[in-house]
Amino acid sequence: MFVNLAHQMPKTPRAIPPLLKSLNERTVLEMIRSDAPISRAEISRRAGISKPTVSQALESLLKAGLVREVAHDGDGPSYGAVFFEAVPEAALILGLDLGARFLRGALCDLTGQIRARQDVDVAAGDPDRILESIAVLGSTLVESTGLSSERVDTVVIGVPGVVEPSSEGVTLATNVPGLEGRDFRDEASKTLALPVTLENDINLAAVAEQAQGIAQGIDDFAFLSIGTGLGAGIVMRGEIHRGRNGAAGELDYVRAGHDDFDPCASALSSLAARMAAERPNETSLTSPYGAPAVFAAARRGDQVARAVVAEEARRIALHIAPVASVADIELVVLGGGIGTNADLLLEPIRSLLGDWLPYPPRVEVSSLGEAAVLTGALALGRRAALHNVFVNARPSTSDDTEVEATV
Repeated sequence: MFVNLAHQMPKTPRAIPPLLKSLNERTVLEMIRSDAPISRAEISRRAGISKPTVSQALESLLKAGLVREVAHDGDGPSYGAVFFEAVPEAALILGLDLGARFLRGALCDLTGQIRARQDVDVAAGDPDRILESIAVLGSTLVESTGLSSERVDTVVIGVPGVVEPSSEGVTLATNVPGLEGRDFRDEASKTLALPVTLENDINLAAVAEQAQGIAQGIDDFAFLSIGTGLGAGIVMRGEIHRGRNGAAGELDYVRAGHDDFDPCASALSSLAARMAAERPNETSLTSPYGAPAVFAAARRGDQVARAVVAEEARRIALHIAPVASVADIELVVLGGGIGTNADLLLEPIRSLLGDWLPYPPRVEVSSLGEAAVLTGALALGRRAALHNVFVNARPSTSDDTEVEATV
């Protein structure tokens, strides 16, 4: 005999797990971030979440200061509905780009909008003075926004060296003497009284290209910076590839045992000096044969300068070829003081790679210029802050154990 047990069992309240409640709130928040201004009904329709659940999530997000009501600015009727948008200044991100003689800084909100930007000179080879400059610049940037320093959630600093995965100590930082052999991340964190992430500067340039530059939508590419030094940020499957020691992309060591194809600025100047001495009647180049002067002379048709640039293109291509062969990347983005000379370098580099490789990558020049590292620092910090601000600001109350009666 069949017995309908459903009529005999008492109706028991069903708990809404805190994790499910948190997931609902995060879903609602992300939809508001991407589609604001948006109404409660529209959130429910697009997310497939019931209106009461959306209302509950909105109440928590409003209390946490992560969203706010906003006037409807669409063309159609609003029918008295309340619209919502995310609060951009719920958290701020401080990005810093540390070079040999400069410190670039910027503060952005959760939408990525720059709220303050400033560059300062720093004392080369004096890490203690650099830390002081970081503290002063950070305070100055926050003060200029008129917002509380407590809103700063994340700090990301780009450094010209290898950031070791285990300790976040810095090695191979030859451009900033004194940076090695100390826990610079921990020192910077204590100086700012904030959590700090250190990242290789060229890796951050690659992050910037992926977020706002020519590499948007590309999962496998390299950012190659050629200037006073040479380095690459390698992105594989959409993520920075750091390698076992954090040293992936240190292309200076590709030349181990071979010194005749260095593309860096000092080597280019030496090459120009030698060729000018050999062909003095064919050039206007004079000491100190700096890279900008060489490229400028090449544009004027100077034969020696053009020969130097042709050799420079070959040397750059020689460094791209092994990366492209091993990783089969889709794109190489050139940056740095030398790499951005698109009009003189792109065509010969592309031609050489086309001759050498069965599957040559596309080669382009960065459109972000000297802002690439700082842009990457803010992009990386924003990813963390978007998560942190939800976790830290979301109130933990008895609502997390609310129950919903079964019908």
